[in-house]
Amino acid sequence: MALQEDYYHELNLVLCRNDGNYMPKSSLFNSFARILKKAELPSLPIHSTRHTHAVLQLEAGASMKYIQERLGHGSMQITADVYSHISKKIEHDTMDKFEEHMKNVLE
Repeated sequence: MALQEDYYHELNLVLCRNDGNYMPKSSLFNSFARILKKAELPSLPIHSTRHTHAVLQLEAGASMKYIQERLGHGSMQITADVYSHISKKIEHDTMDKFEEHMKNVLE
């Protein structure tokens, strides 16, 4: 706010420098590595957080269209191909729904 018109509002970045401009990838990667080390967690690529977010959205019942737009993919097919592998929770929930459906069909 102190920078007023010098702040890069139009970029609308989640992680950015103090002036709203792009943060160097090396700064982000190094910070993420330090956080993991301090938390005594194994080394992970930062992109894994994006993948985890997409899968958690699917598990929570978000539509593929919503996730596609959230991730900025050009099509739902790209999102589905990359992120819709079956998680244990999605598999379990789907099987529960199918079993409930079949009970209703057989009654």
